[in-house]
Amino acid sequence: MEFKRIAIDTSKSVFTLHGVDDQERPVLRRDVRRAQLEPFFAKLAPTDVVLEACGGSHHWGRTLEAMGHRVRLIPPQYAKPFVKRAKNDRNDAEAISEAASRPTMRSVAIKSAEQQAQAIILSARELLVGQRTQLINAVRGHAAEFGLVAAKGTSRVAALLAAIADGDAVPQVARELLALLSRQIDHLDREIARLEAKMMVQHKAHPMSRLLAEIPGIGPIGALTLALRVDPAQFASGRHFSAWLGLTPREHSSGGKQRIGGISRAGDDRLRQLLVLGATAVIQHAKPGRRGVSPWLLSLLERRPRKLAAVALANKMARIAWAMMTSGEAYRQTMPAAS
Repeated sequence: MEFKRIAIDTSKSVFTLHGVDDQERPVLRRDVRRAQLEPFFAKLAPTDVVLEACGGSHHWGRTLEAMGHRVRLIPPQYAKPFVKRAKNDRNDAEAISEAASRPTMRSVAIKSAEQQAQAIILSARELLVGQRTQLINAVRGHAAEFGLVAAKGTSRVAALLAAIADGDAVPQVARELLALLSRQIDHLDREIARLEAKMMVQHKAHPMSRLLAEIPGIGPIGALTLALRVDPAQFASGRHFSAWLGLTPREHSSGGKQRIGGISRAGDDRLRQLLVLGATAVIQHAKPGRRGVSPWLLSLLERRPRKLAAVALANKMARIAWAMMTSGEAYRQTMPAAS
């Protein structure tokens, strides 16, 4: 039997297939085990296959494309509105197929194994930094139970741990357990430092990452994240890219009345966070006459709160990054405002 399209709802062990014919009528509804998926598609003539975009779907996209099938990855948030009534595997597979049938439906580019491998270092560092933060918060919380309080920040932890070890306010049992947490923090510090050294090597070896690092507010980590996680060809414009990052206002308009809210916070959370943090750092040093500070930013700071200005600047940084990634041009330094 020939199919116009087959949608796959993936899981760890059981995959649900939903196939339609040329008239969009369901002709296949079937569950297959993971080991059965490749043999099933190996017997079929080349056809359109659609999956929800996730980490594992890129692997299946590469595998099915190697068999001659045409694979599309649909963002999960775009497939969700097509789920009918109760959520189950078969309804999810049908919703993916319905979403893919829309001519204006967007899709995600399939990443190569090398692209995914290079980006793991970013996720690994984020994970270790998160674990270190959890340990530091645990130490601070337990120390506060005995009247020892330290200022926020990773750099203040060493003084707190020294006070715990030297003082008599903390019982011996608690000191031993907090020392255990301290050793875990030291271990994570060393591992994070090793990862950051590898990231710097990777950054220096990546031409686009080096190019993006010239943008004020974007450091090596932000530049490498942009270079490894973003395919600029997926976006029609810089505004499209900033909207994907969630840096554009959320809109809830109806009846001809426009209602604009805060930013949508869609897309890559970590990348958006890096851009906003970088923009905040730029704003801290924004003064008239300083090299690289644009008149636009100084004017914005006069009219709007700093946090709002940071988001607006992050939006602009995202657009500049997209333009540079698309054209390959170097960053053009902004002339200082006339004093």
